[in-house]
Amino acid sequence: MTARGAGLAVAAAVGAALLAAGPVSAAPAAGIKWSACPPDLGAPRGTGCAQLDVPLDYRQPSGRQISLTLSAAGVGDAPNVLVVNPGGPGESGIGTAQLVWASLPRELADEYLVVSFDPRGVGASSPVDCGDTKGIIPTPMPPYRPSTAAQEEQRQGIARKIADACAQHAGDLLPYITTQNAARDLDRIRLALGKDKLDYLGYSYGTKLGATYATMFPRTSGRIVLDSVVDPTRTGYQQGFQQDPALQKRARQFFDWAGANDAKYHLGSTGAAVGRFWDTTRATLAAHPAGDKVGSAELDDMLASTTYVDASWPALADALSRYHGGDPGSLIAIGGQLALDPVNGAQLAYNCADDEWPADWRTWHDDTAKADRQAPLFAWQNTWYSAPCAFWKAPTAPPLKIGSGQAPAVLLVQAEDDAATPAGGARHMQQALRGSRLVLSASGNHGQFLFDQNACVDQPVTDYLLTGRLPAADVRCAAPAPPAPGAAPRPAP
Repeated sequence: MTARGAGLAVAAAVGAALLAAGPVSAAPAAGIKWSACPPDLGAPRGTGCAQLDVPLDYRQPSGRQISLTLSAAGVGDAPNVLVVNPGGPGESGIGTAQLVWASLPRELADEYLVVSFDPRGVGASSPVDCGDTKGIIPTPMPPYRPSTAAQEEQRQGIARKIADACAQHAGDLLPYITTQNAARDLDRIRLALGKDKLDYLGYSYGTKLGATYATMFPRTSGRIVLDSVVDPTRTGYQQGFQQDPALQKRARQFFDWAGANDAKYHLGSTGAAVGRFWDTTRATLAAHPAGDKVGSAELDDMLASTTYVDASWPALADALSRYHGGDPGSLIAIGGQLALDPVNGAQLAYNCADDEWPADWRTWHDDTAKADRQAPLFAWQNTWYSAPCAFWKAPTAPPLKIGSGQAPAVLLVQAEDDAATPAGGARHMQQALRGSRLVLSASGNHGQFLFDQNACVDQPVTDYLLTGRLPAADVRCAAPAPPAPGAAPRPAP
């Protein structure tokens, strides 16, 4: 889950407001030539696309070039440009420009052309392709928590095969798919847009990218908003164990909500009762997968996905209720929608190359067994998600201390109970980027600005992007009301 991004379904969330948006008619700089997006990108109507060549290896700037695909939405002659990254790493940004621009308050939408992009190694930007990996992972997947040494060895074998496949098919790219290189790409984008300063909005992993840019390029850092903040003091390996108890807490919140809505879902009248129902369902699916597709691991993936935004809770609760009533169809469908990609080459490339990972599996086993005592629903799942990094065949990036040098103050936005990026990370980022301000919501939703329907959060961010002035002090906000039973999912950043 250290690899997961802010938006679980960016493109799927695009609605009528996006379809009504006008096309990008002109770029604010001669270095970018916008045109209609190729149909195979699936960009929302009104999105412009462009290509930008950057060095694969910045130590050899005149050497091999790779192509980045950019997208833009808004009015082409807007006075400013806001570059957005939706997270991941590995999340495509092609639909993000339109989604963000259509969600901006009118005063910001008039002020900014919104530009996003597929980072290097992602989607339409020289992607990391690990080949056909369907044969590596069985369907349904084996349980995340191994009950025998043989099960653990099976999972280790899967992780090793994934690492081998990525090295075989994308070994020439892997050494260069790092956040530091993506930050260098960001500066090339800034230059191509003709801007002296980079105004930037990053969600989830995008906060790591933005903080890396601010550290490496302090003089050209403009108005920078980091939403759902990755902890700059933890390695990727450490972040997984930081997430585990936060995910467990968030799952309990879902169980409590389902218990409070027992009249509709009939999963149990208390959170504890719903938790027992969940455990029973997991055991049943482990022995008898639904439709030969959804076993206990797939059910665990659904729960992990729904910890990101509570608007997804009604769909999962309804699917569980129908399954309990003898209809597995909704659970199978939800499993497909909320499934976590077990082999996302770009995510692995960034995560595995950005930090050192233990090479001795005994370290992974011992640390996960310890975490399992506090977070039995997630510890092993989280470990297996990152386990290919134990066998990765690419060098790690040189260390970079976030906030070193003349890194500027930025605006941080965070939910107190965010499980994917726990709130302690935002506090550590505030310490690293001295003088930064924090907008903290009591929510648990991942991705706050524009997408949690919280004016207390949105207003200080809007003011900062308009004026460049940080709030005089940190801001604390109440959480929006929890979702009503049967509520539709919200758009995702």
